[in-house]
Amino acid sequence: MSESRSVAYVKMLIPPLVISLFRKNKKYGWKGDYKSWQEAQKLSSGYDNSLILQKVKLALDKVKNGKAAYERDSVLFDQIHYSWPLLSALLWISLQNGGFLKVADFGGSLGSSYFQNKLYLDKLPDLKWNIVEQPNFVQCGKQFFQNDILRFYYTPEEMIAHQGLSDVLLLSCVLPYLEKPYETLKNLIQLRFPYILVDNTYFNYEKRDRICIQRVSPEIYIANYPCWMLNEEHVKTVLATEYQLISTHENESHIFLDGKKIQYRGFLFKIKK
Repeated sequence: MSESRSVAYVKMLIPPLVISLFRKNKKYGWKGDYKSWQEAQKLSSGYDNSLILQKVKLALDKVKNGKAAYERDSVLFDQIHYSWPLLSALLWISLQNGGFLKVADFGGSLGSSYFQNKLYLDKLPDLKWNIVEQPNFVQCGKQFFQNDILRFYYTPEEMIAHQGLSDVLLLSCVLPYLEKPYETLKNLIQLRFPYILVDNTYFNYEKRDRICIQRVSPEIYIANYPCWMLNEEHVKTVLATEYQLISTHENESHIFLDGKKIQYRGFLFKIKK
């Protein structure tokens, strides 16, 4: 991945179950309206990338070895919290392919979504789950988690060279944390995945793109970093240049911006013939 910041690092900081911490202390959460990513970045303190990677690795290792049921953002749970729209879409796509499914999980950490849905997806006759991530996540993934199903790659192009084109590109809570989300999305569109699935993503309540700083409660991590409140319709318009909208959905998680509740959302697009 060519982004200056790792998507996975940022995603690890925002478990939906800790959003209540932001509400309790108004110092934390999604704040500001900045002119540029660079301006917000200069006002951000950053985060300890190696610490986050280690916490995620330890948590997922417990899930992998059956010592915990589910991991989300390095937090362990005794039962799996499913994104039912995500799982439904993946199973529906597999039906179009006779039960076969190959996923390209862009910014997929060490396999959180794969382990989350493993119980159902393991019943498919053939499953490949390919993650594209930052170098240190890829190195860790290759060393500790890679197997015949779960694979790790540095770029989408490398993934395609080794595995061929995946059936679906998964973008789960990724776009807000890319410095150039539309440029990245347009580049991914040119690879012509049959389906693109955006899941568990928040969008601006206004019809415009906005740059904020996400201030994380110290009870989770000490971290501040820039993020986008993207215009949902703009994202759909970019996708609609080459893809047809199949469905939209809401996820259970939500955040607050300017005192307004913003539900996490997603949508499924299919490439035009």
